[in-house]
Amino acid sequence: MSTRSAFPHKPAEAGPLLDRRNFLWESGGGLGGIALAAMLGGETAAAEDGKPGAHGGLHHAPKAKRVVQLFMSGAASHLDMYDYKPELIKHHGKKSDFGEHVEAFQNGLGPWMKSPFEFKRYGRCGKHLSDIVAPLGEVADEMAFIHNLVGKTGVHSQATYLQATGFQRPGFPGVGSWVSYGLGAINEDLPSFVVLPDHRGYGSNGPKNWGSAFLPADNQGTEIFPQRENPINDIAARADFISGAGSRAGLELINKLNRGYQDKRPGDSRLDSRIRSYELAARMQLSAPEALDISREPKEILELYGLHKARKKYPAEINVDEEIEYFGRKCLMARRLLERGVRFVQIWSGNDNSFPRRNWDSHEDIPRDHRPLSLGMATGAAALIKDLRRRGLLDDTIILWTTEFGRMPSTQGSKGRDHNPYVFSNWLCGGGIKGGVTHGPSDQWGYKPLDRANPTRVYDIHATILHLLGIDHEKLTVRHNGIDRRLTDVHGNVIRELLA
Repeated sequence: MSTRSAFPHKPAEAGPLLDRRNFLWESGGGLGGIALAAMLGGETAAAEDGKPGAHGGLHHAPKAKRVVQLFMSGAASHLDMYDYKPELIKHHGKKSDFGEHVEAFQNGLGPWMKSPFEFKRYGRCGKHLSDIVAPLGEVADEMAFIHNLVGKTGVHSQATYLQATGFQRPGFPGVGSWVSYGLGAINEDLPSFVVLPDHRGYGSNGPKNWGSAFLPADNQGTEIFPQRENPINDIAARADFISGAGSRAGLELINKLNRGYQDKRPGDSRLDSRIRSYELAARMQLSAPEALDISREPKEILELYGLHKARKKYPAEINVDEEIEYFGRKCLMARRLLERGVRFVQIWSGNDNSFPRRNWDSHEDIPRDHRPLSLGMATGAAALIKDLRRRGLLDDTIILWTTEFGRMPSTQGSKGRDHNPYVFSNWLCGGGIKGGVTHGPSDQWGYKPLDRANPTRVYDIHATILHLLGIDHEKLTVRHNGIDRRLTDVHGNVIRELLA
């Protein structure tokens, strides 16, 4: 049974059809070219230390204040990174027999295929990790692995939506948008939800993965590209004749006109969101450059994130050094944003389908694609965990690693793996998560959950994250088109075994 929102300031119910004004707003046409508009942290009251938040207060005492989501676009292989399967070693090259009909995405039902990478145990917990994620071994005792996560589809776009928004189709807010809406901003000079896309381009669905949908527009993600000369589009004036005083005067005039228009249309949240967007953009002209400047970071920190070997030019083929630099830079940027009050940071690895591969969709060659991508990710993620820990931020920061689905234990061709939506892995760290544990094993092949009747679903992951932030996932709802919508739809259970 759905419930009414526990937070009083919810957007007006949207009708089934968009009029012209709605269409212009939803398409971004009313923002006057400010790309970061509508991505601010909304209300300014911070929901920390049990104090009331921006939208009416927490449901219970929180363990965490902020979240980092690491999203591997293209479907990273659990079997080649985290989920060690001795049976695949024993039966490598033999005809695969799943004991049931298997609906393959392409033609990936060749012989059983062991991982081309070596696994070894790490930490006091003795977690098996492959050599392509070996940097994570140093923090294995702080991580919680889930190996029985199931999806609903082997189609990239739908599966990505499911992990990013809780639904398989467009039109629903991203998880970061829900967190931003429910808790508000910590720092009113920076967005509450920031997205760091892959430097090569967007993953499947692009910005729709972090859109605010029917939530107020100021809850969608702000895109920042740390590798670009201009990380945030249109943050500063491009013409020399535009002065600071002129910009402020222009902003005041625009806001005056917008408020006059809004006064005639009470109950419409979109103009208020637009006003706050312009105001945030103005404040970010001062705050963002400092937050994004890593040049003053100590040498030891740059080395920790693998940035001391950065090059101006890399080989054309996918390579380890490039992936370490680019993912490490995003992880360092995430730390800087988190410590300055950003509530939710989403980091993407891999762009949409491309040839040669620049994502995790390794149909052709697992060693070629997964080694550089995994080592880049693992170096940056391990550095982020260590850095947050030494700064006292790990205890109240959740890190979630995910991908849209896993890959098959059988071969596609000689070195690739097909899609596997039937089981894959996630891991979590920090922010009230019990470290050094593994929850929910997959079967002997890594094909489906060992206990098929009790898998873990994305709704459980989202419910657990909201719980640690002090939010009951069943109570954070918004009425839209006659339905009380929530991040977890009508599903979801907190994974209590993972709570510290």
